[in-house]
Amino acid sequence: MTSETPVAPVAARPVRRGRGRGAKLSGRDRLTVLLMVLIPSLVVVGLVWGPAIATVVYSVYDWDGFTSFSKAPFVGAKFYDYAATTYPAFWPALEHNLIWLGVLFFVATPVGMLLAVLIDHLGKRTQFYQTAFYLPVVLSMALIGFIWQLMYSRDEGFLNYVLGTKIDWYGDSSYNLWAALVATCWRHTGYIMLLYLSGLKGVDPVLREAAKIDGAGEVQTFFRVVFPVLAPVNIIILVVTFIESLRAFDLVWIINGGRNGLELIATEVTRNIVGEAQRIGFGSALATIMLVISSVFIAIYLRVVMKGETR
Repeated sequence: MTSETPVAPVAARPVRRGRGRGAKLSGRDRLTVLLMVLIPSLVVVGLVWGPAIATVVYSVYDWDGFTSFSKAPFVGAKFYDYAATTYPAFWPALEHNLIWLGVLFFVATPVGMLLAVLIDHLGKRTQFYQTAFYLPVVLSMALIGFIWQLMYSRDEGFLNYVLGTKIDWYGDSSYNLWAALVATCWRHTGYIMLLYLSGLKGVDPVLREAAKIDGAGEVQTFFRVVFPVLAPVNIIILVVTFIESLRAFDLVWIINGGRNGLELIATEVTRNIVGEAQRIGFGSALATIMLVISSVFIAIYLRVVMKGETR
């Protein structure tokens, strides 16, 4: 005959209910979430969308910036027509922006990609090279203009000393655009190098090993295996390069205020809004043209990114 030992009942442990999807937020948490959403939204609206909308509105009014805006006459598309047909600096400025884009895309970008590939192949101990090539990116355009002024000076410049010439690289309209582009490429190359280098660090080494086993060389491996993987980085670089070429302003304004062969759309906007002309409406029309052109490429970029995420 067996005796069974009675088992003492185990007290049920209280179930701790975590904050799941159906849990309600406390008043303090709601306030925190509200502030986290509201403050960035107000900053974006106040610093981005507000000025952009105001620029579009100003572009259809003939306002000088001094009198009351309510008294400014409505002119519609007059300033856009004036920019395209009469304003002498518009088409040269647009042409210079296109040249700026072409040089950054076909010169600075491939050089930056080449530097990234070389540094990636070196492996360790590349901090010195990364710092040296990226250093111009952290410098202000005013300082870059001063540095290259030492190179381009007609009387004491290093370039004229080496070539044995007396060319005014910044003053001569035949050379100043290309001289400014060299200084810009010097800065832009380091930025492109960093973007490609970060992309190369994320490439799966298995892909390169597989290509090596199949007998592919270094060049074939890069263009047929690695480069397609860098498609998101390529899109970012394309958009960044386009926006940089369109908003090019600092260096040109420092050199000669965007005159004498260095006209750009951004300098014409500044000259008409805050310069001696004080034509707020016309300057806003030029800025709106810049906004529309840049928005097209931004929309393409967002569409590609969203399409990639859905896949």
